[in-house]
Amino acid sequence: MFAVRQFEAKTLSWWADQRDDIDFSPPYQRRGGLWSLGDKQYLIDSILNQYDIPKLYLADFTAGSSALNVSNLQYAVIDGRQRFEAILDFIDGRVTLAGDFEYGADPTLELGGLSYRDLSLNFPKVARRFDNFNLSVMTVVTDEAGKINELFVRLNRNKTLTGPEIRNAMRGVVPPLIRRLADDDFFKSRVGFTTVRGQDLDAAGKMLLVEFRGRLVETKKAVIDRFVTEGYEVDADSSDAPTSDFERAAERVASVLERLNTVFTPKDSLLGTQGSVIPYYWLVRTADSENVASIRPFLVQFESQRRSNRKAAAEQPNTYRSDSELDAYDRMNRSINDGTSLEGRYAILRRRFAAFLAR
Repeated sequence: MFAVRQFEAKTLSWWADQRDDIDFSPPYQRRGGLWSLGDKQYLIDSILNQYDIPKLYLADFTAGSSALNVSNLQYAVIDGRQRFEAILDFIDGRVTLAGDFEYGADPTLELGGLSYRDLSLNFPKVARRFDNFNLSVMTVVTDEAGKINELFVRLNRNKTLTGPEIRNAMRGVVPPLIRRLADDDFFKSRVGFTTVRGQDLDAAGKMLLVEFRGRLVETKKAVIDRFVTEGYEVDADSSDAPTSDFERAAERVASVLERLNTVFTPKDSLLGTQGSVIPYYWLVRTADSENVASIRPFLVQFESQRRSNRKAAAEQPNTYRSDSELDAYDRMNRSINDGTSLEGRYAILRRRFAAFLAR
């Protein structure tokens, strides 16, 4: 079953009252907090000045129980989370009107910088205009997770979704495994790179891919997307061999993540970008257990040597004899998702780590 229906007209105040019955973070959704303050203020400006805003789409679970209703709430946001958040942030006082806000119905009113509470106390007519604004909402009734995910992707096709955000909404057994891995403490506290646009999902997907293949392979977007599609026809509730293969790969990643959490420190500067995550991952994965504690000191020394080598080569181009292996690592590091680059950087790390241990 799959049906998209126009929801009866309801005001912003009505939807604000329903907030506790709405799941704003279903599995396929982008993370919240992506809009800037200016984006949010622009939406509030549009509402107060009675401009139309795009439709919102909600999964509707009010007809009865559904396996898709993971939060046991009446609705789940399919498209429009950032708009919902902007509206609620204004109501809750986290966002105020822009300083140059102009109220079209009465330009003489100086409302710039005011909060929703300020409007309610001092300009109740303006506040009521906000409260009584009707949201255009479409509800989706279905028992097929793939249909909701597909609708999310289609609605956002012309928006600036990142690869991992789109992949997260794809169907099959792989996206839930990636989400589970990305929820590990390694991504929550160890990495130094931002994760607001799904960078953690991207790195976790790469880890799952190389574990599933059993070797370092190309980790470009198209390759990971094809990997996700391999899980399309696998029944996540069955015990068939394909499901077991994906699950076993995820279990191996989880085991390596336990090691990674002992190697790296909170917001580790060694993990400031995604580029070195997979070579580091593979080094930790293949290291003997008694040597894992030595990996971080080695990496600190290795990165220091890379910086020194680059600096000396730049400052003494005619006299300095640079380290050819470090030069090669730097060249390969420009193509972080290339299979040959991953293998080459790992090989250099492995050789240098062995020398570090043999000192």
